Amino acid sequence: MDRYGVFGNPIGHSKSPLIHRLFAEQTGQPLSYEALLAPLENFEGYARAFFVQGLGGNVTVPFKEQAFALADSLTERARRAGAVNTLKKLDDGSLLGDNTDGAGLVRDLTVNAGIELRGKRILLLGAGGAVRGILEPFLAQQPRTLVIANRTVEKAEQLARQFADLGPVVASGFDWIDAPVDLIVNGTSASLAGELPPISASLIQPGHTCCYDMMYGAGPTAFNRWAAEQGAARTLDGLGMLVEQAVEAFHLWRGVRPDSAPVLAELRRQLAAG
Repeated sequence: MDRYGVFGNPIGHSKSPLIHRLFAEQTGQPLSYEALLAPLENFEGYARAFFVQGLGGNVTVPFKEQAFALADSLTERARRAGAVNTLKKLDDGSLLGDNTDGAGLVRDLTVNAGIELRGKRILLLGAGGAVRGILEPFLAQQPRTLVIANRTVEKAEQLARQFADLGPVVASGFDWIDAPVDLIVNGTSASLAGELPPISASLIQPGHTCCYDMMYGAGPTAFNRWAAEQGAARTLDGLGMLVEQAVEAFHLWRGVRPDSAPVLAELRRQLAAG
């Protein structure tokens, strides 16, 4: 059995072992996948020991930047993101670092939800690692405009400068904009605390604007509840992104692309059941 796993600390909450077990069963791939509690003070040593035998791994908080430094080579999207969430041991024993988060989010929006991004006005909330990781794939969809809004505007301005060569990306404060947009993506962690980013309700055009929260839970997130109250055409959470970024990682490792739909349905069922 080929060995894979997900590095994190904490890691007990991770749904990745279930997702990849279901992928392996579906595709007939002979692999094992485990949760790996990496020590905070020695991620590199722990990861290198795993890869003596292991062929691939996912990386979650707080190790994505350390995985970026660990990788011997990087995909372009990982280099742009400045973080790695997927590692693959190559035939020569070196480690390739990739970042599948943005591709997973774009696929969830465009394929699963059927939302067209080309030519659209898109607002991204937050300027942390979650948003940085999705900018390259989002700009590849050729939106009309992409605005990064953040409480600390300087962080948003820095990101906008770094990605300006890829498309029309600009920075903003949360309270600088109030004209309706086509899509709002919440890349802040506010929903984890049941809070809302301080944005204007006028950004949502009732019956038209779609809203996506990169967080998820058993029920609608605080952001998605608020968006629905403002008349958003659709509200989506990040569970589909979680599954689709895992599809990207599985495809990188094994060369086959699992069907995400039954796995996403099973996760929804388990979340609802508590």
